[in-house]
Amino acid sequence: MKRNPVVPKNLILPFILITSLFTLWGFANAVTDPMVQAFKKVLELTNSQAAWVQMAFYGGYFCMALPAALFVRKYSYKVGVLIGLALYAFGALLFYPAAITEQFWFFCLGLYILTFGLAFLETTANPYILAMGSRETATQRLNLAQAFNPVGLLLGLLVAQQFVLKRLQSDDIADFSTLDLAKKTLIRTSDLMVIRNPYVILGLVLIGIFILILVSKMPQAKGDGNIPNLKETFNSLFKNKKYVLGVIAQVFYVGAQIMCWTYIYQYAEAIGIASETAANYQFAAFICFLVGRSIGTYMLRFINSAKLLTIFALLAGICTVLTIVLQGIPGLYALVAITLFMSIMFPTIYGISLDGLDEEESKIGAAGLVMAIVGGALMPKWQGMIIDMGGSGVADTSIAGVSEVNFSFVLPLICFVYIGWYGRKVGRLAS
Repeated sequence: MKRNPVVPKNLILPFILITSLFTLWGFANAVTDPMVQAFKKVLELTNSQAAWVQMAFYGGYFCMALPAALFVRKYSYKVGVLIGLALYAFGALLFYPAAITEQFWFFCLGLYILTFGLAFLETTANPYILAMGSRETATQRLNLAQAFNPVGLLLGLLVAQQFVLKRLQSDDIADFSTLDLAKKTLIRTSDLMVIRNPYVILGLVLIGIFILILVSKMPQAKGDGNIPNLKETFNSLFKNKKYVLGVIAQVFYVGAQIMCWTYIYQYAEAIGIASETAANYQFAAFICFLVGRSIGTYMLRFINSAKLLTIFALLAGICTVLTIVLQGIPGLYALVAITLFMSIMFPTIYGISLDGLDEEESKIGAAGLVMAIVGGALMPKWQGMIIDMGGSGVADTSIAGVSEVNFSFVLPLICFVYIGWYGRKVGRLAS
């Protein structure tokens, strides 16, 4: 019997173009994390002020996820992709005037608009890939496309390390605030241009991809054109305990992920490691993420998803405790190891939460799970406030016998405790 191809020959180019989007939003996520530390030094911000970078970035997801989902149901996936690329490019290009004005809020506005585009792309690309071929090979096709997301993570971090962190003059100065105003202004102007460049280049690349998709013959798959009865759908979803608790679990997961990836730089700073060197530890964390996802995906063949989620949350919690109590390099290693066990959490929570929902509930429910990315906006801000308790440094005071930056990882620990509880609870509901 002849098997259907994963990607039909006539759709290979559209498939490649849409698959590139998975890499592009991974790139945006990874290149932004180190910017919290970069802005903090260059613009002389406190940790909580610098956390507005993540507030803007992940807040955009929250605001646009549901409107994007409803738009894609009404119009074609191609139009949704083009709108996403346009917003993504516009937000990235705003870094050019932001660097000229040297206003932090302008950079945050660019990130906020940029993630409007990412919300459109994430809401659109997954069902678009599923539609590019037979239903029998849809899962294989989506897994193939999603494999390129971690590639974007690694590329984004590489760009941030090699083309931003290594070129920041302010990072080479022990106490930037003590410089005279003229020298400080000169360095700030130069460093903001360094931060600007990867985003502006990214914006130009996005315009190129926009034009390619615009002129290419793309499959005209779209939603059914009907907007569901939102009141009935929301009522049904709110009554579904597994879904509601799952959205909360996703909020906690994304918050924990962004805290562990963002504040790896502050943790390293506390033990005298420069930002460009700290990027190597984040690079190791991303490798752990790839390895953990591969191992976790294989283990799902033998272990119930809820049970595996509970196990991984427990192990992530243990690593977080070690991050809090250990000092120096061992604590940094424990922080890197957390990512190994975070790796399966987003797709596993996603799948568990939508399991058993009908088609209409799943479509709106999926938007709710994307909105849960708001956890990445709120929790890093709170962690920054904890780190600022003793001053604008990262180890100005001790809390419960450990430095403030170590203690701040109590927040990710709380997240993993809840996720472990959620896995155990839904496992009981299924049994």
